[in-house]
Amino acid sequence: MAGIIRKRMKVASVFLSLACTFVAVASETDYSDTVRAAHILRPVEVLGLKQMPGASSAEAVTTISGSQARRLGIDAIKGISDIAPNFFMPDYGSRMTSSIYVRGLGARIDQPVVGLNIDNIPYLNKDAYDFDITDIESIEVLRGAQAVLNGRNAMGGQINIRTLSPLTTQGLRFNIGASSAFSSGHGAKAALSYYTKIKPSLGMGISAQYKHNGGYFRNTHSGKLTAAENSGSIRWKTAWLPSKRISFTNTASLSLSYQDGYPYAPMETGVIAYNDTCSYRRTAFADGLTIAWAGKRVVVTSVTSVQYINDCMKLDQDFLPADYFTLTQSRQEWSITQDLFTRGNRGRYGWLGGVFAFYKHTSMQAPVTFFDTGIAQLIEKHRNEINPDYPIKWDSRRLFLGSRFTLPSGGFAIYHESTWKQGKWRFEAGLRLDIEKPSIDYNSICNTGYTTMQRQPDGSLIPYRHTPINIDDTDGLTQTFVQFLPKLTIAYDNESFTPYFNFAKGYKAGGYNTQMFSDVLQQRIMNIMGMTSQYTLAQIVAYRPEWSLNYEIGFHSKFLDSKLNIDGVLFFIDCRNQQLTVFPAGTTTGRIMTNAGRTRSFGVEITADYRPIQDLSFRASYGYTNATFRSYNDGHADYRGKKLPYAPGNTLFAEATWRASQLSFSGVTPQLEASVRCAGKIYWDESNSLSQPFYALPALGIAFNSTKWTLRLRCENITNTKYDTFYFMSMSNAFAQRGLPRRISASFRLIL
Repeated sequence: MAGIIRKRMKVASVFLSLACTFVAVASETDYSDTVRAAHILRPVEVLGLKQMPGASSAEAVTTISGSQARRLGIDAIKGISDIAPNFFMPDYGSRMTSSIYVRGLGARIDQPVVGLNIDNIPYLNKDAYDFDITDIESIEVLRGAQAVLNGRNAMGGQINIRTLSPLTTQGLRFNIGASSAFSSGHGAKAALSYYTKIKPSLGMGISAQYKHNGGYFRNTHSGKLTAAENSGSIRWKTAWLPSKRISFTNTASLSLSYQDGYPYAPMETGVIAYNDTCSYRRTAFADGLTIAWAGKRVVVTSVTSVQYINDCMKLDQDFLPADYFTLTQSRQEWSITQDLFTRGNRGRYGWLGGVFAFYKHTSMQAPVTFFDTGIAQLIEKHRNEINPDYPIKWDSRRLFLGSRFTLPSGGFAIYHESTWKQGKWRFEAGLRLDIEKPSIDYNSICNTGYTTMQRQPDGSLIPYRHTPINIDDTDGLTQTFVQFLPKLTIAYDNESFTPYFNFAKGYKAGGYNTQMFSDVLQQRIMNIMGMTSQYTLAQIVAYRPEWSLNYEIGFHSKFLDSKLNIDGVLFFIDCRNQQLTVFPAGTTTGRIMTNAGRTRSFGVEITADYRPIQDLSFRASYGYTNATFRSYNDGHADYRGKKLPYAPGNTLFAEATWRASQLSFSGVTPQLEASVRCAGKIYWDESNSLSQPFYALPALGIAFNSTKWTLRLRCENITNTKYDTFYFMSMSNAFAQRGLPRRISASFRLIL
């Protein structure tokens, strides 16, 4: 084990040295990885936050300021990947695919492993996580189980994003930019926002943005670039302080996006070539109202939200230049949340507690359509190999397998945290009771038929029997999950060195495998034809919740009059029923979520922030994760001791900045920027037979700053590193998506 860690640290030091050969600036407060600042009962502009009064939080957290987000080009949460150690969110598929991996935990589909709040609005569906956000004020990434305060699906961490407030920001802001990947696609984006105070206690802000991406990879079959996108959004934010004790904040946002094509290529050839339509369209709306009242020692906060998603995904699911089969998944989803909590303190004792409830209703259609090649190769061929004397012929060269779903779910929770301070010692304890009831009502439809032929002595075929197939199955399932989620923290608050210990239970809700219903229909048709099915609906439709016990020992330290900050943490996670995305054996068309028996993960995270002088700063973060199966047998193989797929073993981020104040001219100051992001090794399957080696993506930039405007030039992946971000199986074929190539961008920002 020690040798492995030494090897990882040696690799990390190489890239840290590379990044530190460049220098750049930090004229504003940038990101720091440290204990969140202590909060007492302060004016109402901060009352919407869930933070314990009178105590700092002893946990691993990375905060990214608005200035650093602009410098690194972060306008969506995928841009956070690798900046926080052991936090990995690859850019693959479409905006629907928002997979997040933290400390070995994560999943590609369905429930997320990290919660997301934007302006206090909790986003329940990870399919809506990936959208562009304008005017970011700060991003907070907490690692480790955050279930007591945030509930389901925060077992790996919590992301909190805050946008600018119209009470503290006024005026017009304009951003425009363009990018190019040299030999492939080009892009452009623009954003406009205006913030004003109608009166001293009432402010409003409205912002809008548009982005175009021409795509980076070419589909050789159609000759067109894939993954092209057009997206836009608008946000309206209102803040009102009718008195010193009451505040109202409402944020409403609407986003639209359309993506054309997926850059998936067979691993054998590496060439993208498919013939049917691939696209993803999404309309998303969210509105959240935060009301806070502050008494002398108590603050009461209410957060109410309404969210809506309307999207449609079309896939050439074989991703080959032949007519096998396609999938169309359309969905409409409404969700409502209500969070009511109070916090306060009295002397050494502080508390935060409340109730949370949600309801979500989803209507979905996910039909799969087989075409001539798919019917011939996947159905007729297999059947006729079994009984060649009586081969079959399908009635039509188009087979429709229909699936319709209604998925209502609701949940309720009661939670509480208490803090007691004894000198410099601090003790925190929390407990949450979480109850959730997801249901599914489904309707599977197939109306078709086939003719059995009889082979004659001369080899000719004559009709023998016609078999109609009329399937119309309607049924429903319901599950109920009840979880008690405890948390314990012991910390020693010291000005220069703060050690802490955390224990917490994390929880990720169970659900239903909607994408496998077409395979179940296919299996039923196989039975009708006299072939043996591989599984039934009862075996694959539902999966159980995932839960974990999380232990971590960490510290936060300051040296050289706070010019150097170093934080570290050791963690161990014992996870039960971990949810994994797997591909059933054979020429199936779907993917399922299943539960592994038991996994464990341990590792280390180190962050450092050094500012020797005001205009010069260095930052770095490194995470190592060793995540393996302790008990998992899928009926075909025993994977005990194998590494968990998709989660990287190492992440590394390093940044150096220098503000060249001595070179300022006519109020314009140049700024040099350099950074590098690294990840790997990433295993693609449970058997660890395929993997992506450790890779590095360096970037360089230069900016020119004045009091009103900023001009920035930046080059990403300057070494044009070749790497894969995604792997999956379809019809026993392996596919991968390549990472983004070298690209250059220019942006201009104006503040009036």
